[in-house]
Amino acid sequence: MALCAAVALASSIDAIVKFLSGGYPVHQLMMVRAGAALPLLAIFVLWREGTLSVPRAQWKLVALRGLIMASAYLGFSMAVATLPLASGVAIYFTMPLFVAALAGPVLGELVPVYRWVLIAAGFTGVLVMIRPGSTVFEPAALLALYSAFGYGCSQMITRSLTGHVPSAILAVWGNAFYLVIAIVLAVVFSGFGTLEGLHPSIAVLTRSWQMPTLTDFALMASTGVLSAGAMVLFATAYRLGEASFVAPFEYSAMLWATLYGIFLFADLPDAY
Repeated sequence: MALCAAVALASSIDAIVKFLSGGYPVHQLMMVRAGAALPLLAIFVLWREGTLSVPRAQWKLVALRGLIMASAYLGFSMAVATLPLASGVAIYFTMPLFVAALAGPVLGELVPVYRWVLIAAGFTGVLVMIRPGSTVFEPAALLALYSAFGYGCSQMITRSLTGHVPSAILAVWGNAFYLVIAIVLAVVFSGFGTLEGLHPSIAVLTRSWQMPTLTDFALMASTGVLSAGAMVLFATAYRLGEASFVAPFEYSAMLWATLYGIFLFADLPDAY
């Protein structure tokens, strides 16, 4: 139940980001989200762990994880500015395939033949969805695919940090890197203004900050609150249940993405 609730909150964030991506830059959405989530997560972690500190020997890995996760989130946000939400989420869920594929060379885990067969089948499904080389191919699909790869890499780092840094502390510092990356992007693109005629995924990156309406700002800030709640629920779910039982429920995101796509954006999934 905790995991399904966490997925529902995370899916709501994706829908809000897509809804706002037509008028605001992704770095503005990231900054408000991280700025709202960071103090809430810090309070929770200080209550639960009593500290926010990271062992000095693990700082490089924590920083690398934060940078990769921020870039992966950026890629996904740029992707759903163009793609139907259900398509972006479906491509993102190739992430477990990347984790399985990377487990051997990165962590030295033995990957059995049947798992490689399943990985190949999964990527074949992705090729069916994005149809590279066809006239309907959308380059933004590659951003969603990079997002899955980035999150897969961050999972590898997280596993190597297990036993050294609690997951709750990783969540706080991950959000801190979201905020830093958003500030850097805001400075870089501050003079670009509103550029016309760009691909939606490029426009949402290069657009300069816009003064939001009160409603839009409330939506932006709500993503931070939802994000903090989702992270707490994810941590709770994996603490209370076995990972092998809990993890498949993350695919309930496909249901939410499809429903949000239909009712908010009139995106009907095609046969592929």
